[in-house]
Amino acid sequence: MSIEKTPSGWRVDAQPGGRGAKRYRKTFKTKADALAWLAWLTTQVNTDPDWKPKKKDARRLSDLVSLWHTHHGMNLRAGEDTHARLQAMCIAMDDPPADSFTAEMFAEYRAKRQKEGISAGGVNREHAYMRAVFNELRRLGLWKKENPLSSVRQIKQVERELSFLTLDQINTLLAHLSCSHDALLISKVCLATGSRWSEAEGLSTTQVRNGALHFSGTKSGRNRSVPITPELETALLAHAQTRGEHRLFVESYHTFRKAVSAANLELPDGQLTHVLRHTFASHFMMNGGNILTLQRILGHASLTMTMRYAHLAPEHLQEARVLNPLTRLESR
Repeated sequence: MSIEKTPSGWRVDAQPGGRGAKRYRKTFKTKADALAWLAWLTTQVNTDPDWKPKKKDARRLSDLVSLWHTHHGMNLRAGEDTHARLQAMCIAMDDPPADSFTAEMFAEYRAKRQKEGISAGGVNREHAYMRAVFNELRRLGLWKKENPLSSVRQIKQVERELSFLTLDQINTLLAHLSCSHDALLISKVCLATGSRWSEAEGLSTTQVRNGALHFSGTKSGRNRSVPITPELETALLAHAQTRGEHRLFVESYHTFRKAVSAANLELPDGQLTHVLRHTFASHFMMNGGNILTLQRILGHASLTMTMRYAHLAPEHLQEARVLNPLTRLESR
């Protein structure tokens, strides 16, 4: 065994198992590091003669993402889109070796994304995607180490006020949509069932039956049925007769956008067609609807999402009026 100074540093050349055993060579910046490694190596071999150093993992972060996609992601509804997003993240982080990917690297990437104007919700979704990659590969036995993002907390988001339309605004909007039967009926479906625009726009004739709309292929992956009035069902079936196709409607998103503009409705960013879903949920609760029923109608997997509308219920926190100490004091 020897430690010698070389132009590149202190090189260890050792056969801790004796003559004929495996030879180990490694170079260090300092002699102290070389001595420490030699002592550690000797202990490992003396403790277990069959010990071998772990092979270096040559995979890069993008390789893990591809592995995740092959074994899991491709089976998800949004698997292709998520895979593309993950690969873009790898490129933006210079695709580091998987072994050296750290929470600090991701934190730096996240800070850069925020400076570029990406919202807290956007970077939190990216965080969730990458963390899920390591979690799934660990479950499959394809990643042995800890998840490098397991201790990274998501950015706290300020809850946005969800806008909804008043009855007068709804009436004005529908009037501006009257020039397009497709856009008008799609909007009425959203207002009557709380469906997303894409769910309503993608309806087929077979999904209108028995006094209800039957939604499938939804964002949550769950099928759901929502009752509708006979008048709306009749209008939809009559429209289907004029179409003569399996799909009820033509694409009408841009028509809706123009109608919103013509009606002078000011909506928050990202809540264009979604305002119809918020409007249904808000009026449902203001009219005394049950929060658990609303959850089933909207198809929310978690009640947490639906609770955003709870404060609109007429009885919401009304106990605060009578159970507070000031009221009790004044009633004495």
